[in-house]
Amino acid sequence: MDNNSQGAGGIKAGLGGLFGGGGSEYSNTELAGVPLTGMSPLSPYLNVDPRYLIQDTDEFILPTGANKTRGRFELAFFTIGGSCITGAAFGAVNGLRMGLKETRDMSWSKPRNVQILNMVTKQGASWANTLGSVALLYSAFGVAIEKARGAEDDINTVAAGTLTGMLFKSASGLKGVARGGLAGLALSGAYAVYNNWDHLTGSSSSSRLY
Repeated sequence: MDNNSQGAGGIKAGLGGLFGGGGSEYSNTELAGVPLTGMSPLSPYLNVDPRYLIQDTDEFILPTGANKTRGRFELAFFTIGGSCITGAAFGAVNGLRMGLKETRDMSWSKPRNVQILNMVTKQGASWANTLGSVALLYSAFGVAIEKARGAEDDINTVAAGTLTGMLFKSASGLKGVARGGLAGLALSGAYAVYNNWDHLTGSSSSSRLY
């Protein structure tokens, strides 16, 4: 009986030494004093020091002087491409709706299919061109204003949106320029408010406490 218990104890000690758990056990008190930021409490049966699992440094290595967030120039490609794809998808759906409406008196035949397909491609290309042009103007104005001011904030967003609306509707006369500028100002202002909604609501709620 004693020999069996000693043998089992020797096996456990050997396994503990093999996996590094022989002399580095942590009590519940020691584990309770270790901050587990972003982690669930570890089991006290795990012979792992939780201090080695905490990552205090960044996960990515950035070049010297680079920002942790993307700038307007980097986001311009995503903005323009996303706008073109969105415009093409919306235009295709709108063209399908218009094609079905205009050919509802025709029977299902090859001429009707060709007419619907032409309407889909025409509307898709038109909307993709429109939204892509707006995104290109907005991105160009945003990058230029950022470089001129040397700062990145919501003023650049509102100014770029306003100038984009004015230039996009410049062929419609002064009234068209005014309407385009107001539309760009409203859309960019709404986006700026939405982007800072948490900050605005947090500041308003904290001011009420005082």
